[in-house]
Amino acid sequence: SLLGAPPSVQPRHENPAEQWLPSNAWIEISNLAKLSAFADLDASFTGEMLVDFKRIYDSPNPQDEEMPGEWAKWSMFQRTLFMRALRPDKCVQAIMKTVAEAQGERFIEAPPFDLGAVYADSTATIPLIFVLSTGADPTAIFLKFADEQGFGKKLDTISLGQGQGPLAEKLMSDGQERGSWVLLQNCHLAVSWLPTLERMVDQFDPELVHRDFRLWLTSMPSKDFPVSVLQDGAKMVNEPPKGLRTNIMGSYLTFDQAYLDGCPKLQHWRKLLFGLCFLHAIVQDRRKFGPLGWNIMYEFATGDLDMCTQQLHLFLSDYEEIPWAVLQFLEAEINYGGRVTDDKDRRLLNTLVRTYTCPEVMNKDYKFSESGMYFSPDCEQHEEFLEFIRTFPLSPGPEAFGLHDNADITCAQNETFALMEDLLECQPKSASGGGDRDQEILNLANDILKRIPAKLDLIKAQEQYPTDYHESMNTVLTQEVIRFNNMLRVVNSTLKNLIKAVKGIVAMSGELDAIGTALFNNAVPGSWASKAYPSLKPLAPWLIDLEMRLEFVNKWINDGHPNCYWISGFFFPPAFLTGALQNYARKNQYAIDRVSFQHVFRDDITKDSAEKPDDGVIIYGMFMEACRWDYETHLLADPNPKELFSDAPLVWLKPIYERQPADPTTIYEAPLYKTLVRAGTLSTTGHSTNFVLMLEVPTDKPQAFWIKRASALFCALKY
Repeated sequence: SLLGAPPSVQPRHENPAEQWLPSNAWIEISNLAKLSAFADLDASFTGEMLVDFKRIYDSPNPQDEEMPGEWAKWSMFQRTLFMRALRPDKCVQAIMKTVAEAQGERFIEAPPFDLGAVYADSTATIPLIFVLSTGADPTAIFLKFADEQGFGKKLDTISLGQGQGPLAEKLMSDGQERGSWVLLQNCHLAVSWLPTLERMVDQFDPELVHRDFRLWLTSMPSKDFPVSVLQDGAKMVNEPPKGLRTNIMGSYLTFDQAYLDGCPKLQHWRKLLFGLCFLHAIVQDRRKFGPLGWNIMYEFATGDLDMCTQQLHLFLSDYEEIPWAVLQFLEAEINYGGRVTDDKDRRLLNTLVRTYTCPEVMNKDYKFSESGMYFSPDCEQHEEFLEFIRTFPLSPGPEAFGLHDNADITCAQNETFALMEDLLECQPKSASGGGDRDQEILNLANDILKRIPAKLDLIKAQEQYPTDYHESMNTVLTQEVIRFNNMLRVVNSTLKNLIKAVKGIVAMSGELDAIGTALFNNAVPGSWASKAYPSLKPLAPWLIDLEMRLEFVNKWINDGHPNCYWISGFFFPPAFLTGALQNYARKNQYAIDRVSFQHVFRDDITKDSAEKPDDGVIIYGMFMEACRWDYETHLLADPNPKELFSDAPLVWLKPIYERQPADPTTIYEAPLYKTLVRAGTLSTTGHSTNFVLMLEVPTDKPQAFWIKRASALFCALKY
């Protein structure tokens, strides 16, 4: 219950408080109630106890709240299990409290980075390894330490890469004789040379190596790094500075008064320089929010900020009028933008740059966020800037980044689920397993074979829906059947082979063992996922989702083209969208590349009451994140507190010939994705594996507001 996803998604009782208790939390609680220590927990969500449970759910620190009734006797570990079900965003704090009570506070406090202590415990034959993390470079700290120890001039450094192996070997050999220090940087970039490194380290002889010799290595986590070197070496991790305040303070500590005074346009220079440092902190710290921050995690570095400040100084010094468009382009498309590969991320970066590098920054009443706490101050002295930065909170709210308060919950939940996945990976994966494990795998495999058909009726689909010039949906349907059948064939064949392997009839291969382990952990096997549509669901809800998709296709085959389409049920939605455009273009003899969709939000109908439109298609089954649909104003609105996702209304995709672009002040171009990961890769068809299309959603707020919010729509959630 703590580590994996819920084994069952069918609760024994109805959700007693749908208005405040999310359905996925109720499913987790229902599964928790199957354990002896939590027997009838789900049944106790009534009367006075329900009020107490709502108090715990609404509390900012639910892990510290008193449990109601008979549940007050729970141990801290049992309370952690309950937090995992009710408020997963607070599970990490509950785990820390459990460890602190059982082992002591020192086990939850990160030890300080002490290079001197590690060096004091080392010897000439033990390599010292810096495990690198994004945004943190220990080189400056190391070089300073080398000077302090008197090895500044007895230090050889080399950054590994193509052709650098022989030079590194020579430096190591010379260092062992002379007693110097050798720093080999970025070992993860020299995979082919790492076996040589392992051999040389194994051959270190305490009798022959100079006692002052030290081998220092830096590397990102890599599966190719030699295990023996890692086991024998002294390992150090230096985390990058976290938090808006810490980041901006770090930038300003590298400046001095002369730097702040070194520009003809002093006021513009100081104000815009602060805006640049704030932008740098924002683009780095948004990463902690996962896909809400950036679709892809980019390694923005201090060098990006340095280049922007140099260019800002140049343009302010050499130009009478400030070229705002040039500054914005350089920041958004080259310096920071050079790293950005996703077009939605590029749109966000451009929006952020236009917030912090713009003429409005010079106005005293211009604020960077809604709280009014963040702005570019009218300071002159270096110390005044530092004092102003110290007024910022250590842990800024999501509003500082332009995000909704719910983003904090999403961020904390992602941290919890990542921790659970890591712990699950540490579970033993022995192929032999115990009798109970084998029996459970057999039961699961047989149950899935009973539930999932061997294939869909392709012959019937082709006969009833032959290729028709005027009805492209016939082709879409048969293509969907073919795709589903390819996946069903893999699922069925691997399950049958797994059953034989567990019974000992055939040999247990590595692939079959991986499938068995995945079934036991309630995860979708990798060999299935590679043949299936994108999905983040655990096995139990994934199977229910698959059954619903197959039912959708079968109903289409048996009952004819539906009045509205479940967009989430398609294996390949781009083909369906192209088919809808193709029908309209062929009906009216238009060139298809001049036909596009108008997006009409139909909140006045449901999927059951919808009638088939003359042109285009009506779609349903989408979810909204970081926004919701207001059924009274018929506009996009901010989400309700603690409501991470909400249902989107039906949308009529209405084809229009040579459609005029919509007024950008009245709509938000919201991306529709297949899964919550957001990021995708370009497939061989030229389509993204995750992105579906842009939807023009009516709104009374500027696009920049929703872009910073990272508001989007999705075909499927995680549960």
